[in-house]
Amino acid sequence: MSANEMIKRYSLFIVSLFFSALGVAITKRGELGVSPISSVANVMSCKFISLSLGTWLIIWNCALIFGQIVILRKEFKLIQLLQIPLSFLFGYFTDFGMWCVSHISVDNYLVRIILVISGIIILGFGIALSVIANVIMNSGEAFVKAISDKSGKNFGNIKIGFDISCVIISIVLSLIFYKGRVVGTREGTIIAALFTGIVVKFFGKYLKNPLNKLLSSGTATEAI
Repeated sequence: MSANEMIKRYSLFIVSLFFSALGVAITKRGELGVSPISSVANVMSCKFISLSLGTWLIIWNCALIFGQIVILRKEFKLIQLLQIPLSFLFGYFTDFGMWCVSHISVDNYLVRIILVISGIIILGFGIALSVIANVIMNSGEAFVKAISDKSGKNFGNIKIGFDISCVIISIVLSLIFYKGRVVGTREGTIIAALFTGIVVKFFGKYLKNPLNKLLSSGTATEAI
């Protein structure tokens, strides 16, 4: 991979982080739960409001990076430490997104559902871009891959188990923090779990080839 292509791919990945974070923020604004991987951070942000959702996402992502190091040990590649600054960037983007949608009134349940659906579409678009960029995995996916590589189990099955585990942990934390009530993990989390992958595949299908041509070309004009 040439230096020019690498720069373009990492640039695309940063753009993908922005859209993914914006999707999380919009879904959060709907107050019906967020995607499974963000659900633990969401519950923590509901309970400990002195730290923003973006900050809790940074903490959660760094915990997952540490988990990768523990699992892989000597097999952990130093390039994967790029996940740390990228996690901070994702957190900052999330808080920016929260600020952007903070003016939207969520008194109406229909508005909440629309926000959840819109957030899932934008999140799926961002994830599709990150897959196409193909430079580094986000901490959640990398954590799943670490388990998959070490256990020899199918990545997809591990991913499903990981998402379910995140939701269970978030529910347990909520029950502890709120004396038996479930807060921060609701129907929006289930909707996100069911449809985000479908949205990712949809955007990937139509964006993969044109974006790959643009990324691998010497200049943008050559790809047009």
